[in-house]
Amino acid sequence: MNRGNMPWQPVMPAALQWERDGSPRSASFGDIYYSSEDGLAESRYVFLEGNGLPARWQAWPGAHFCIAETGFGTGLNFLLTWQAWLDTPRPRPRLHYLSFEQFPLAPRDLQRALSQWPQLAPLAVQLAQHYPGLVPGQHRLLLEAGQLTLDLWWEDVNDALPDLAGRGLPLVDAWYLDGFAPASNEAMWRPQVLDAVARLSRPGATFSTFTAAGQVRRQLAATGFEVVKAPGFGRKRECLRGRREPAAAATTAMTEPAWDRSASGPATPPSRAMVLGAGLAGCTAAAALARRGLQVTLLEQHTLAGGGSGNEQGILYTRLSPRHSPLVDFALQSFCFSSVFYRQLFASGALVAGRDGELCGSFHQQQRGDELAMLADRLAAVPELASVLEPDAASELLGVAQDSAGFWFPRSGWLHPGAVCRALSRHPGIELLENRGAITLSQGRQGWRVQDAQGNNWEAPCVVIATGTASAAQPGLTWLPLQSIRGQTTRLPAHPALDALRSALCHQGYIAPAANGSHCIGATFNLRDEDPRLREADHRDNLSQLARAVPVWAGLLARLDPASLEGRVGFRCASPDYLPLAGPVPDHGAFLRDYAALRNNARSPVSTCGQYLPGLYLSSAHGSRGLSSTPLAAELIASEICGEPPPLSRELARALAPGRFIIRDLSRNRI
Repeated sequence: MNRGNMPWQPVMPAALQWERDGSPRSASFGDIYYSSEDGLAESRYVFLEGNGLPARWQAWPGAHFCIAETGFGTGLNFLLTWQAWLDTPRPRPRLHYLSFEQFPLAPRDLQRALSQWPQLAPLAVQLAQHYPGLVPGQHRLLLEAGQLTLDLWWEDVNDALPDLAGRGLPLVDAWYLDGFAPASNEAMWRPQVLDAVARLSRPGATFSTFTAAGQVRRQLAATGFEVVKAPGFGRKRECLRGRREPAAAATTAMTEPAWDRSASGPATPPSRAMVLGAGLAGCTAAAALARRGLQVTLLEQHTLAGGGSGNEQGILYTRLSPRHSPLVDFALQSFCFSSVFYRQLFASGALVAGRDGELCGSFHQQQRGDELAMLADRLAAVPELASVLEPDAASELLGVAQDSAGFWFPRSGWLHPGAVCRALSRHPGIELLENRGAITLSQGRQGWRVQDAQGNNWEAPCVVIATGTASAAQPGLTWLPLQSIRGQTTRLPAHPALDALRSALCHQGYIAPAANGSHCIGATFNLRDEDPRLREADHRDNLSQLARAVPVWAGLLARLDPASLEGRVGFRCASPDYLPLAGPVPDHGAFLRDYAALRNNARSPVSTCGQYLPGLYLSSAHGSRGLSSTPLAAELIASEICGEPPPLSRELARALAPGRFIIRDLSRNRI
């Protein structure tokens, strides 16, 4: 699913016709979304009963159960499954619901369609609140305190299912094959789709579908499913159900390149893990693992959020561009995930609005009028993501006069990174150990051994390294291309003119509404500068940047004495391509050996699976966007550790994989 340099635009919404009874019909495919007789009963019979749910959950031996659906449609199947899962007595497995939809309903159409079912209203309201709208890509929603995961892939199943299957990992326990009828939409029932269904199925996985078409039955049987006919619902005579035969051989197709696939195959999910580093990267990783039931030891050399995550205020930031790229796509998808992630922390009381942050929106000045013009019409379909504002409209929202047009992000805002880290580390499954001094990592009897400066030792089968530029100091990681970028913030005392600011403002720097009686502004950007001291010149730079962004404040800012101002120096960790490093740590020597042919031919086939250090993962190089990028990076890592579906396409996961730099340098004959 490589979008390359294609124009960025919202996904095409479903074209609907509304029946007299209020139910939707696809105008494109001429088929109904659910039975007009009794849509609830049909979905329960065909999909829940057809897969033996919820009885299977009560007897399930594992901690995690995955359902995959072809065709999200109105979300009715999901809501009924959610309701049935809630009604299932504990203990029950965590539920992962993965759904693919090429033409998702626009938000208003989703709400209209689901209004037919008042008995589902409490769940439908939550779905509508978290629904990603028409933003392209893959979207992860965490519900029920993270015990229910909904992954929505706004993709063609002909692309998405082979993308997932190409990773070579069985992931799914039950299938809802719910595309429009084969006669109406043949593309959703092609052999390549059903072959990918089989390759993604765990032994004993089941499927159910409303159709009884012969070609569907024969293809599923050919891929290793035991297929049976069952009575259909209502006036429909028959439907199909089946089970993946445990002895069926997976016909896994090798998708080039293969370096991102582990040669050792799937690992057994561990029961405990260690995370090194208690900044945003480490705390989000620890929380993601703890939500999955792991016991996590979180070790910090100094104090919680004391390094690059130590500023008093940070902005929830993303990047817009007229064209797709891994950098743009990950920035948008991680922003969408993190904005909901923080909203849930505020709603639960883990964060307190005004004290720990506020999702009050943010305005990003944009000097390139051509980009604003190109994106203005496209963003009209996704107002929940962003819109283009002229200076007058921006001034009204911000509460201060603006001379520049730019992008308005209504779900953005500011956060205190330290408060976020503290809230995440309070999970009962996390043991936080601060002030451990220098931490060293080595292989031990139980996987990995960690030792602190006092000689204390811990062992676990799994470790996530989240120590910024210090990650490269661990044995075997000196090859990591991490770079340190010095940043200095400036604290401005409260003033009536500054207090008029109602939302966050991003320019060459940033400023947010006051917290605890002051504003944090900044930050400077100095590569290869290791000076830890506050510098008057940097305070002066921060003030001048802000004065240019808000000319009405220029006089006030000019009267401040930079020498008397407080601030903070921090060091961002960044990568050469400005994408994070999030994923398993490769065996450097094995990569050099296995992919040596790239030195002579950068296009040489890379069909050998990668050798990785078992149980070792990295989350680093989040730069100045850690508030946005770390929560989704943590989900990517935790999903891989626990053998769950990933939250990103293979292309984006590869774009974040630490091993990409070894492949890049071999291809350029640098190593």
